[in-house]
Amino acid sequence: MGSVSLNVPAPRRGGGRRISCHCTPSLLNLLMFLALLSSNALALLAFFSSSSPAAVHDPTASASAAASTISDHVAAIAREIDTSSSSHLPHRADSLPPELLLFLSPHALPLGRDARTGLTHMPASVAHSCFRSPATLSLLAAFMSYDPHAACPRNATLQQHRLLSKACEPLPRRRCLSGGPRAALPASNMGVDGRRWVRPRHDYEFLLDDVLRLGAIRIRIGLDVAGGAANFAARMRDRGVTVVTTVLDNAGKPMNEFVAARGLFPLLLSPAHRFPFYDGVFDLVHVGTNALDEGGAPSMGNSGTEEALEFFMFDVDRVLRVGGLLWIDSYLCQSEERRQLVVNLIGRFGHKKLKWMVGEKAGTGSAKTALYLSALLQKPARS
Repeated sequence: MGSVSLNVPAPRRGGGRRISCHCTPSLLNLLMFLALLSSNALALLAFFSSSSPAAVHDPTASASAAASTISDHVAAIAREIDTSSSSHLPHRADSLPPELLLFLSPHALPLGRDARTGLTHMPASVAHSCFRSPATLSLLAAFMSYDPHAACPRNATLQQHRLLSKACEPLPRRRCLSGGPRAALPASNMGVDGRRWVRPRHDYEFLLDDVLRLGAIRIRIGLDVAGGAANFAARMRDRGVTVVTTVLDNAGKPMNEFVAARGLFPLLLSPAHRFPFYDGVFDLVHVGTNALDEGGAPSMGNSGTEEALEFFMFDVDRVLRVGGLLWIDSYLCQSEERRQLVVNLIGRFGHKKLKWMVGEKAGTGSAKTALYLSALLQKPARS
């Protein structure tokens, strides 16, 4: 191999000779590598010495700390549910049916102990309101009294309705076979009205075609809260709009089966329950005459408090998309105070008022005036 000669000129003052170094290529490469390594080491040393440890922000560590905090909260909530459930049941365990106790017993996690939460079992998902009173618990026990893998009792539907009306949701799952559909009542007994939403009846009632024309977005899918026989959904289907109707069987009438027989989508859900839908999925939410009272009440048939009504209205706003329409249809306000409460609550959302009508109910026979409130509101974009 050859060699490389490096000639370095000597300083002028000394007047000496030029400095010469004869190096092989391998030695020269080694010297260059060492020089590069030392310069990088010095740069790293200068960087870490100039920044304090507190100033260094590690996003991975922050994300890990946040996940750990969330896991701690989840574990605490699950332990609280487990503790409260076990504290309610021991003195009643002898009177509860075996199927209910089996469902309520904590179930082991399929992969064993969770490393984040420390849990080994997960409690059952049953509403605490099911254990709120002895009457509700007795009704729940009757609902869960059946022979496993056999036919479900015939009175289960009525028991289910009574439990839902007491906000006992979600109900436990059962291991029995459901029967066939009950005989549907004639349409004349279901309150079907061929004029409503199509031809004008009262000044405070809006027509479907007028509402659809006022929408800033295309209305494709909607939710009808407490829609009864799903007449609203049937009218909207004629206009190419799919509507999900929340339905409760009333006084033994098979409303869910009737709605399904019309080729419409019934959802067994009381208005007091949180809507099982993702945020902003509906173009239209229709709130009928009684839905505001029922949705703001802890149980069906009771006038809801202001706070309960707020929970209902915020959940309605949650499932409505930006630009979507909230249609409050002929809500009956039994007093001026109730009307003002609803009006003030609506104002908090900042909706754009597309239509707003108030009409007096005729023939009340009372000193207090009952008013109908109808409103068509558009959800704004929020930052």
